[in-house]
Amino acid sequence: MSLTNRILIAMVVGIVVGSVLNLLLATDSLTAAHQAWVRTWLVDGVFDVVGKVFIASLKVLVVPLVFVSLVCGSASLGNSARMGPIAIKTILAYLATTAIAISLALLVARIVSPGSGVELAGDVSFEAKSPPPLTEVIINIFPSNPVAAMAEGNMLQIIVFALLFGYAISHAGEHGRRIAGFFEDMDAVIMKMVEILISLAPYGVLALLARLFTDLGLSAILDLGAYVLTVLAVLLLHALGVYSLILSLLVRVSPLVMIRKMRPVWAFAFSTASSGATLPVTLRTVEKRLGVDNSVAGFTVPLGATVNMDGTAIMQGVATVFIAQVYGVDLSLGAYLTVILTATLASIGTAAVPGVGLITLALVLRQAGLPLEGIALIIGVDRILDMVRTAVNVTGDAMVSVVVARSEGQFNQKIYDDPYADMEASARPSHGSGH
Repeated sequence: MSLTNRILIAMVVGIVVGSVLNLLLATDSLTAAHQAWVRTWLVDGVFDVVGKVFIASLKVLVVPLVFVSLVCGSASLGNSARMGPIAIKTILAYLATTAIAISLALLVARIVSPGSGVELAGDVSFEAKSPPPLTEVIINIFPSNPVAAMAEGNMLQIIVFALLFGYAISHAGEHGRRIAGFFEDMDAVIMKMVEILISLAPYGVLALLARLFTDLGLSAILDLGAYVLTVLAVLLLHALGVYSLILSLLVRVSPLVMIRKMRPVWAFAFSTASSGATLPVTLRTVEKRLGVDNSVAGFTVPLGATVNMDGTAIMQGVATVFIAQVYGVDLSLGAYLTVILTATLASIGTAAVPGVGLITLALVLRQAGLPLEGIALIIGVDRILDMVRTAVNVTGDAMVSVVVARSEGQFNQKIYDDPYADMEASARPSHGSGH
């Protein structure tokens, strides 16, 4: 069985097991002793430990992978003067797709009206964290201590230092060539570590989803059904529709190929709800399965995992309309334009802040003149939706990487079209070579 199918089966089993355990624990179908055993040993024990170890194993690869990949990419581009244009194209592409995402979300939410008929919950409250000022965000992009940036996992600072380091390698003559060779060897070793971890993914995915659905159950989704379905519909429309259209028009390749090859990445993103934790798998897939050269992928994917939040922008758009309808506030055209601009810029402006989704939503609601207490209405289902929108975010990272690589002549369409590219990770069938 291919790794993709094993991960998908693990997802289904985890959701089913978690939902069943949630029902058993909620309805007192088990004796007190059995409930204690299920909660203590199975849910808080096996599922929690396996899931957290899996997440930690993913995160431990993120910093070395980002740093080494970016150093290799910028070193190879250092003498070609293409790093600047690649950076500009990448940032503009991420901003454009984010603006499209939130515009689509606002449009669909206005048509569906998910907040109509929803009663306010008077006993809930939400205290929003203040986003940092823009000047502080800009200053914090540049590292004063690269070692501290790596220790703290500050992606933007790591990206800046890696680009500078790689550029210096490309201009250091023979010394630089020796160091570049070392980093290329390091890149191969880290990719092998990613491959080993991917092979264990089904167990981690099952444990994470079983724990989550034991705690939440399916009732949390059903209580806000219209809101949840609207967000999910726009997420799917953006990921499968907008991204496919962009690939077809700008790259002239079949988007179905990318959709098939992104399935394992989606499983990781769905299970971890973290673009950062999924980054090792995303980068490997973009390079080895979608045919994007490391000199481009090493920049676009880590940057996307840090600043590209199309899925989050969609949630903000639907949530804004939902909260406005619940509180009976009629938003003007100017308010909608403000929401689009604020959410688009916030995707980069608050990228380094923990809890960025709710913080940027609070910022958007402030600009639209809506009560921040409305966020409390959707907190219960946000964890589930966060998993899906993370899958959309990583798909956007991959799509933009392909588009930028094509424009730079760093795209290998033979690898993209080959269904069995990167045979170690995709479990090439034994009955055919694929060539």
